[in-house]
Amino acid sequence: MQQRQLGTKGPQVSALGLGCMGMSGVYGPADRQESIATIHAALDAGITLLDTGDFYGMGHNEMLIAEALKGVPREQFLVSVKFGALRDPANGWLGMDTRPAAMKNFLAYSLKRLGLDHIDIYRPARLDPKVPIEETVGAMAEMVKAGYVRYIGLSEVGAATLRRAGAVHPISDLQIEYSLISRGIEAQILHTARELGIAITAYGVLSRGLISGHWRKEAIAPGDFRAHSPRFRGANVDANLALVEALRGVADAMDVSVAQVAIAWVAAQGKDILPVVGARRRDQLTEALASLGLALSAKDLATIEAAVPPDAAAGTRYPEAAMADLDSER
Repeated sequence: MQQRQLGTKGPQVSALGLGCMGMSGVYGPADRQESIATIHAALDAGITLLDTGDFYGMGHNEMLIAEALKGVPREQFLVSVKFGALRDPANGWLGMDTRPAAMKNFLAYSLKRLGLDHIDIYRPARLDPKVPIEETVGAMAEMVKAGYVRYIGLSEVGAATLRRAGAVHPISDLQIEYSLISRGIEAQILHTARELGIAITAYGVLSRGLISGHWRKEAIAPGDFRAHSPRFRGANVDANLALVEALRGVADAMDVSVAQVAIAWVAAQGKDILPVVGARRRDQLTEALASLGLALSAKDLATIEAAVPPDAAAGTRYPEAAMADLDSER
């Protein structure tokens, strides 16, 4: 397995990370045993980074990971955990809470659910507009010193917030959406992250399956949050699927899958960018792993970007209210 460094002050990790969110009902029902088998297959393939959030399935995702990791030597994996998102019993969004006391509370519960004595990378899921980032990161630095956290990351924050946070404590990586149809970080955030020695852990590399080459409009199951995503609705989805077909032509000419081209494109944007794939089945994982062997030339990259130009996607990546919560979009 190829390795990549998470920033100048972060850990070495596998060149592909496994995002576990989809294993906890976000895209509709998931098969528990298949999810666990997928985590095991990822570890067997050399993937070392598992990504979760304490609010995925209201703790379900962390407990699922804990079950999958039973008996696995601790040095074989790193767990990245997002915290701070508040939900009501009906799964409604209540905002963020990243106050120092709240962070320590979230951390205590995550350690218990995961069955670990430390979390490798801990990060607020979003910027809390009520709490200065310096307060949150300062409190997290205390948890690093105490041994409960190894590295501090951030998620979906803008360039100015990266600078403020990095002035308090080294930041290993910024987790943010980055794909062929979500290239907003290229305007400023990516440049700032590189200036500060902060890596990018790119989620949504297949845009929640939209550019996987497998997704069809009838695929949305009950409980699938994509039903509310602008890119999956109305005329937008037809326009976006037309982009996928253009990308399929490129992939066919290279004798690889659409998903493999899309993942390889993200990986080719720099050694400081780590694609995190949201596979919840072993067949999806196998397809993603094959992208690691796909070396894209400058000509390949140009052909891919001609098929899917920047800003070609129809619709925003989240609904309007959720977009308003993203510091990275300001």
